[in-house]
Amino acid sequence: MADIKRLAGMLQELDDLLTRCMRCGMCQAQCPVFARTGREADVTRGKLALLSGLSREMLTDPAQVREKIDTCLLCGTCEANCPSGVRVTDIFLRARAILNGYMGLSPSQRLIFRRMLPRPKLMNALLSMSALFQGLFSKEADPVIGSSCARFNAPLIRDRHFKKLASKPLHRQVPSVDTPAGASGLKVAFFPGCLTDKIYPGVGQAALKIFKHHQVGVYMPAGQACCGIPALSSGEAEAFSSLVRQNVELFSAAKWDYLVTPCATCTATMHKLWPEYHRGSLGRVITDNIMDVSQFMVDVLGLKPFQSEAEKTLVAYHDPCHLRNSMKITAQPRSLIEAGGRHTVAELPGGPSCCGSGGSFNLKHYKLSTEIGLEKARAIGAANAPVAATGCPACMLQLTDMMSREHVSIPIRHVLEIYAETI
Repeated sequence: MADIKRLAGMLQELDDLLTRCMRCGMCQAQCPVFARTGREADVTRGKLALLSGLSREMLTDPAQVREKIDTCLLCGTCEANCPSGVRVTDIFLRARAILNGYMGLSPSQRLIFRRMLPRPKLMNALLSMSALFQGLFSKEADPVIGSSCARFNAPLIRDRHFKKLASKPLHRQVPSVDTPAGASGLKVAFFPGCLTDKIYPGVGQAALKIFKHHQVGVYMPAGQACCGIPALSSGEAEAFSSLVRQNVELFSAAKWDYLVTPCATCTATMHKLWPEYHRGSLGRVITDNIMDVSQFMVDVLGLKPFQSEAEKTLVAYHDPCHLRNSMKITAQPRSLIEAGGRHTVAELPGGPSCCGSGGSFNLKHYKLSTEIGLEKARAIGAANAPVAATGCPACMLQLTDMMSREHVSIPIRHVLEIYAETI
């Protein structure tokens, strides 16, 4: 647990951030959780009111406070639309760190965040072992989507439709890469992220294919760790810094122009949260050069939608919250989809909205996550496109579950895969 002096300092920092909230209630119209529950305690304004007396509430009912603060997707929709510019995500992350310092982690969280995530080799070994035996516990649900479901009433997965672990993760297919810049004159450091590595290696292979096609050098070192967002969003700042430190050491060992990742969550974490929450130096890693891969392809390489009269395949595109809200990236993934000349974007009815994943939110509040996600699945189905795409593997996982359960039987691809198949 954190010492009292440190907790007091963290509470003061939190109070300073809370002063900007005018309690106007604009967040009510934006929050996907409030849209489902209608409870004031579930909207940002209600949570911020609770946090204004956090030091008192922690002494009376800390478990209840944690429950309310955890009932948040951290999607950033409220922050992106706040007229007062309240740093909502920052407030909730700091509040979770304070509660964690006061209450401590659960045994399972200590095991995952302090023993497993900071040891990539151990994590890889455990998940490789799990991949060998996952067929005993799962069966095919929808072959078009590639979803599976539990064979029997197993904990955690019993109600879910899920994408199985890859039989051969990316780090075994391509252990490392270090190629020089070609005609582009550019070299990128490539951070696939955990989900690309272990569940969607095809996304990583698509990225490498595109880099090679455009003669971009690649530095992809072995032994990459998690970006740290699972630990940070659970209030575990020390584990977060440990993960950042490992990755910074790896990427500081070579020269490159941009650090790119195909995961919206990793992009936002590395670009915005690494410099804010990491207790240590970022070395040679310059966060302004950390980019989403579609942002790099469009803004740096100059890819544009290919104009032609040929008939194109519609692609229903879902905006990941961490790209749309945190990074303000919306046009680039759409441009990448259309850059190959074979596809055109079909916008979803109702406009952009959260898919309901939220990382640990999906684990702790699956019923609520499902209610939000099924609505997104129906919107994708209503777009009448033969394929869906997004720019975040975490969204792909959630959409796999929701679309499979809703019988919206169309494949879910990453925007990289859509473009890569055209070159």
